[in-house]
Amino acid sequence: MEEVSVRELRTCAGQIFDRVEGGQSMAITRGGHPVARLSPIRTTRLSAAALVKRWKDIPLVDADPLRDNIGGLLELNL
Repeated sequence: MEEVSVRELRTCAGQIFDRVEGGQSMAITRGGHPVARLSPIRTTRLSAAALVKRWKDIPLVDADPLRDNIGGLLELNL
């Protein structure tokens, strides 16, 4: 993993983030010691059909009992 100093990160942030966006991970160093890791966020895009399939079997929630339960836990009258 490549190392980048905090100073380099401040002065070349745009270039560094372009590289991270391209898939590269980097260790951020301060005084020569690693203090953080900068890595791309892995996201997967789901199709509409995949989303429908994922959510179709989720049970319905009755809002009134849920609200009463939360209110009781928080000692509120909702």
